[in-house]
Amino acid sequence: MTVGVDIEEISRFKDKSQHFYDKIFTKKEQEYCRSYKYPESHYAVRFCAKEAVIKAISALDMTPPFMSEIEVLKEKEYPEIKLPKKNGYEKLKIDVSLSHDKTKAIAFVCVNV
Repeated sequence: MTVGVDIEEISRFKDKSQHFYDKIFTKKEQEYCRSYKYPESHYAVRFCAKEAVIKAISALDMTPPFMSEIEVLKEKEYPEIKLPKKNGYEKLKIDVSLSHDKTKAIAFVCVNV
């Protein structure tokens, strides 16, 4: 098992260009974030999750996916990480915890092979 964690200032994700969002977030993620009054909180916490996934996968001596290939969705009661089905990612079990307040967002990820 490996872990990854990341914390970010939410203000970094406010009023960015569409190009910025397209480079990092999937269309589903963007739709989800924009459905909230303060989308920057949701963008920030997803960015943290992606960074945490990259750190945890790198600790397994695997090449991590690009940020845009990591999808952080909340289709159930809890958030989930979806990765492309390539490079051995399909064997990984990923647990994620997300949190944010008014100024900071944080994500913690555990990756099991």
